[in-house]
Amino acid sequence: MRDSVRATAGLVAFASTLIVSGYVQAGPCTADIAQFEATIRQSGGNPDAGLSARQSVGAQLGHQPTPGSVENAEDRLQAQFSAQMARAKQLDQEGSRTCIKALSAARRMYIPK
Repeated sequence: MRDSVRATAGLVAFASTLIVSGYVQAGPCTADIAQFEATIRQSGGNPDAGLSARQSVGAQLGHQPTPGSVENAEDRLQAQFSAQMARAKQLDQEGSRTCIKALSAARRMYIPK
């Protein structure tokens, strides 16, 4: 009976160690990335929320965009945003604190409402 209690206690201790080590192995940006992704999901139905970029030189000169140029700009912005998020996640997974810079760049591209 004592051997089974010891074995059970050993298994519980081992499982606890695995759970704790899995938690400790989370990257430096894991929680921030999850929170930002939750913000994006929560604002998904809001038409005022979404990606935003700086105004182009053409727009500053008063040139009117075409539907095609708007679509191309939106596609480029989405690709840049996706790349920044992927970079932040990769750096986070590697344990690099530079994930903070990549996540900050992605946050600057998104306007939550």
